[in-house]
Amino acid sequence: MQRLWLLFAQAVTIVLALYFVYSAVQPKWPPARPGTVQQLGTPTQPASAMVAAPAPTPNSFRTAAGRAMPAVVNILTSKALPQKHPLMRDPYFRRFFGDRDNDSEEEEDDPNSLGSGVIVSPDGYILTNFHVVEAADEIEVVLADGRKASAKLVGTDPETDLAVIKIDLKQLPAIILGNVEGAKVGDVVLAIGNPFGVGQTVTMGIISALGRNNLHINHFENFIQTDAAINFGNSGGALIDTNGNLLGINSAIYSQTGGSVGIGFAIPVSTAKTVMESIIKSGHVVRGWIGVESQEITPELAQSFGLQRDSGAIIAGVVRNGPADKAGMKPGDILVSVDGKAVRDTNEMLNLIAQLQPGGKATMRVLRKNRESELAITVGKRPVPKK
Repeated sequence: MQRLWLLFAQAVTIVLALYFVYSAVQPKWPPARPGTVQQLGTPTQPASAMVAAPAPTPNSFRTAAGRAMPAVVNILTSKALPQKHPLMRDPYFRRFFGDRDNDSEEEEDDPNSLGSGVIVSPDGYILTNFHVVEAADEIEVVLADGRKASAKLVGTDPETDLAVIKIDLKQLPAIILGNVEGAKVGDVVLAIGNPFGVGQTVTMGIISALGRNNLHINHFENFIQTDAAINFGNSGGALIDTNGNLLGINSAIYSQTGGSVGIGFAIPVSTAKTVMESIIKSGHVVRGWIGVESQEITPELAQSFGLQRDSGAIIAGVVRNGPADKAGMKPGDILVSVDGKAVRDTNEMLNLIAQLQPGGKATMRVLRKNRESELAITVGKRPVPKK
């Protein structure tokens, strides 16, 4: 009898062990809802519940782009083709000279340029590049919200490749001007424009360099260099910071193919603001001028002149009866400061002199035969450059 109880206890123990093992490893199907038929191996959850929730985007620049994009516009320009000669309407003349490929006898418009611009005022003032509107007879602006308007040219400044145009529309979105003086190499920037006419596009990069000059693109150069993609059609568009504030006007690229290779240049907003205010006020930019030609100090020239310095600008020529000539400046002098501000090179000399008010007095320190002296110069007005 004792043997039978032992066998029974062992059998019960084995059955319970198998039950617990089966309970631990069996799949847990969700309970079927009343009134539904649940197929084996098919969850009752809807397909949408199986899609993962979108991940957070802490590194997204959607807010900055959203703030600036409405203020960046597409600019279309057209130039009227010359009207055909009246004799082309004479059937006898056309009989001898042909129909010239069946051209229309009426004036036609040639849409010859695509570019971008930035609305900088609710009043409708738009900053763009001079080369975008240079040859235009008609200018049309297309806003990001789809509105279109004809624009009038307020003024241009070829020496910085900037222009101001104006449209008459209500409720215009204006961009916020940023602080370019606080920008540093390595800062993230976004370029907004209309490359190749495909539509408004945003590209991202960093500030690669500041104060780029001697590129022989413009007369006055102080470019922001960026690797944000800038292509044909981006000219006049916005370079913004990660808060959506305007840092510069996209102007040029360095490329051997015509496409972006990661070397783009933008005109700083500080320069653009000064030019814009002058154009709106007087229709053109007023700059100081003293009537000199300058040359960089190279190691060879420093050795030839026996100079103990490598900064400053050598005065290579002086305009007769110009402001510098009247003040006693001579070829061979080295200009070392303008109103107490040091001159490092010819580019800085041009910028410092251009900022002077015509008609005012300026003190300039020159080095002549290793002796420094000060000259008081009455600043003239910079002549308008020839086209």
